[in-house]
Amino acid sequence: MLMNNKEYLDLVRMVKQEIRQAQYKATLSVNKELIMLYYGIGRVINEHKAWGNKFIENLASDIKISFPDAKGYSVRNLKYMAKFAATYEDEEFVQTVSAQIPWSHNTAILDKAKTPEQREWYIRKTAENGWSHSVLIHQIESGLYQRQVIADKISNFENRLPAPQSELAVQTMKDPYIFDFIPFNEDMVERDIEQALVKDVTKLLLELGTGFAFLGNQYHLNVGGDDFYIDLLFYNLNLRCYVVIELKTCEFKPDYAGQLNFYLSAVDGILKSEHDNPTIGLLLCKSKNNIVAEYALKDMSKPIGISEYRVTSDLPEDLSKQLPSIEDIRKHIANE
Repeated sequence: MLMNNKEYLDLVRMVKQEIRQAQYKATLSVNKELIMLYYGIGRVINEHKAWGNKFIENLASDIKISFPDAKGYSVRNLKYMAKFAATYEDEEFVQTVSAQIPWSHNTAILDKAKTPEQREWYIRKTAENGWSHSVLIHQIESGLYQRQVIADKISNFENRLPAPQSELAVQTMKDPYIFDFIPFNEDMVERDIEQALVKDVTKLLLELGTGFAFLGNQYHLNVGGDDFYIDLLFYNLNLRCYVVIELKTCEFKPDYAGQLNFYLSAVDGILKSEHDNPTIGLLLCKSKNNIVAEYALKDMSKPIGISEYRVTSDLPEDLSKQLPSIEDIRKHIANE
């Protein structure tokens, strides 16, 4: 029967893949047409600013009369179109970059990203990673650009990894990592943070970035008859390597790097296959002295990165202001 014929099943898979690709291309084409339409309307509005504030209101009303079922032409959205056109004067950039993502994502970036470099970076990352609207907003509000692109990263990746894995590994790092989904307790130890991260592994993977697959916590390794346990073990599909993460609730100390270096050697010897790239280590500490960290990594044989992390109570002031306080939450519950 055809249902059990391997050649037939392979053909079905191929046809399904072609359908999905065609659907995706069609969606991109429709989105691009819409973005360019909005861009054109925004230009027209900007060219007639002299007509005053009532111009946009009248335009929205007249569009509504002619196209009663059309959505997206409110006064608010027309103002976004004008802002969009004024922000991106290069039409080719809009066609090739901005049009890769939905309009709602573009408006979020207009509202929240402050510089041209940030706006372009978030547009490209949204298209690359397929971020939803809410995930994009979370990434901007958590300062992902500052933490991943312009952060003062401490690692020896460039000296210990071949290209292009070294560049990809550096790009993957953030400083600090923000685990704002962890309920904070002053007496937390490493195991408490680890368990909280594993409990909400979806948010953990979102913070780590694309390509990470979670393999386990307190991952057991037997080396020469002795037992060792890795805090968190991942495999990164983009880097094609294992990633070992160790958590520390205090300031970085040089001996932490030595311990992690040993774990990487063990993973390379026990788990790594000939098709995998060298295992990477990431040491997450409550704080670090960058000079001490750089010296600690200088002669380490394995690729290691050192970053700080933040939990809810440790968030930077500009981020913590965006979150309700415990007192605010209590008042809200009482009012409810």
